[in-house]
Amino acid sequence: MASDDCRKDDLLDDSRADSGIDSFRSILKSEEARQPSADFGGARDKFSAVDERLDSAYGSSSITVESLTEIVEDCTLSSAAKQEKRICEQEENLLTTITEDGDTMLHLAIIHEEEVIAQQLIQLFPKEVLDIQNNLYQSPLHLATYLNLSAVVKGLVGKGASLELQDQDGNTALHVACQHGQTDCASELVTDVSQSLLALVLETQNWRGLACLHVAALNRQHQILTLLSKMGADLNIQEGTSGKTALHLAVELRDVASVKFLLSRGANVDATMFNGCTPLHLAVGRQDAAIANLLCQSGADMMLRNMEDETALDLADGNDDILALFPFDDIQISGRSVVGVNF
Repeated sequence: MASDDCRKDDLLDDSRADSGIDSFRSILKSEEARQPSADFGGARDKFSAVDERLDSAYGSSSITVESLTEIVEDCTLSSAAKQEKRICEQEENLLTTITEDGDTMLHLAIIHEEEVIAQQLIQLFPKEVLDIQNNLYQSPLHLATYLNLSAVVKGLVGKGASLELQDQDGNTALHVACQHGQTDCASELVTDVSQSLLALVLETQNWRGLACLHVAALNRQHQILTLLSKMGADLNIQEGTSGKTALHLAVELRDVASVKFLLSRGANVDATMFNGCTPLHLAVGRQDAAIANLLCQSGADMMLRNMEDETALDLADGNDDILALFPFDDIQISGRSVVGVNF
């Protein structure tokens, strides 16, 4: 029933929100194997123990953070000295080494938050290596965004790293920034990007049907909502499961700030879900007189009907504060106004 859907606070369940990068794995292995952490979204390890080793996929080397630094510095110096197109042996090792988790040396440098090393690797690696995804389909750009390494994000974007790549949950790096409120990273991801590419990224939905604007709205990321709006995001884009717009989501979350912002930027106050419910249906169904009033002041059509043939008034359920928003001369019977009718 559409009325039931209008009344439910289904998006307040965390399972409805975008999950970001899940199952963050510890790729540092001591002599006794360590268990991967269960959730990338939790407290992250700083990976400060330099004695722990990073085994490559080939099982042929044990690499510490210090040795990784030395390898990168040696490659940089030798390349500068030789000034040849032929890559050195260490560079070849850097290019071809991949751990059993699918991580390249660049993934590892980012996970360690070794920004200097990461920047050097970005300069050494061709674009194809920058876009390698690990076993969870995370690119270096995903990881740098999650860890809020905005300078690394800028370096990757400047070198041409793909913005469209999606991880195992269908999230692009911009989805990750929108979920976790990484405003600086989000800015780097949308600045100096071609309009056609930016439009594609902004329209991309993750496996839960959420575009970046929806993720920002669900997580109350007001600064990022503002940024996406300035960059031309479609404020009326519908998520793929029920057809909700960002305004529907903000109403469900009772996020007055987002509702006001979206309305001020021209979001369609009468946008309908797949079941015909407007934001006003949702506000009234949740007995939220304050947001219902905001929507009415912005010109919401009080008499639109959903697929159950219900208007927002039908969902008022005797709430006097909400009923006061509906002038009697707007009441219709069978689609005809009662004003001027003689009984």
